Amino acid sequence: MVDAHHHLWDPTARTYPWLAGDALAPIRRPYTLDDLRVAAGDRIGATVLIQTVSSVAETEEFLATARASGGLVAGVVGWLDLTGPDVNGEIDRLRPGPLVGVRHQVEDEPDPDWLLRDDVTRGLTALGARGLAYDILVRAPQRPAALAAARRLDGVRFVVDHAGKPAIAAGEWEPWASWITAMARCEAVVCKLSGLITEAAWDDWDAARIRPYADHVLSAFGADRVLFGSDWPVCELAGRYADVLALIDELLAGCTATERAGVLGRTARRVYALS
Repeated sequence: MVDAHHHLWDPTARTYPWLAGDALAPIRRPYTLDDLRVAAGDRIGATVLIQTVSSVAETEEFLATARASGGLVAGVVGWLDLTGPDVNGEIDRLRPGPLVGVRHQVEDEPDPDWLLRDDVTRGLTALGARGLAYDILVRAPQRPAALAAARRLDGVRFVVDHAGKPAIAAGEWEPWASWITAMARCEAVVCKLSGLITEAAWDDWDAARIRPYADHVLSAFGADRVLFGSDWPVCELAGRYADVLALIDELLAGCTATERAGVLGRTARRVYALS
């Protein structure tokens, strides 16, 4: 299996604004590569390490971690300033090594149309020209701009994180479901089945309540355009790594062996060009 979405962090060494507040206190501690090895166990053959803050220094640290991981961390989706004047040079500087994509926490931008800004479009175009993926992290307010960007920039491989964060706990279906269908019509877009247990009620979720969302993603995109991600250690707010693995097994129970192989590894290797 490939875990196409997990994090590492150390609050003793860096500030993580999104980790503030009492609700996130249970995961406000260091999570290391050794912790990942223990949590993931024997089923995970490779992972993609995803950025957590807007910091090139973190990206550089993650690239070093990947190189020292013995092949476990096969790729890094890092951060760089897509709006910077030398975005091309910065991409080229970071690319030697396992950089496979870039992400920005668009869900925290005050401008819901941030993805449509001219300077952002220039940065996204530069990523596409160099064969790097762009992970889309949005909630409801930013979804329309994400769809417009995907339609406009068909030369960029877009990866929808956490299935676009449907508010499962609140029972959201529309307009999320229609947005997923529209995103799936953009051939360069793929979608992660990740982070769904923390969009559900943390202390009251099960596969039956998450299945409609997963089924809709699979139906819209097809299994060859869907990736599995644990979203560890954020998932620990609602369940262990093992619980996430059990959930994906249950959600894919009706899929063929070929479809399962796509979601659980082959799609991630293709989309992120993992070795």
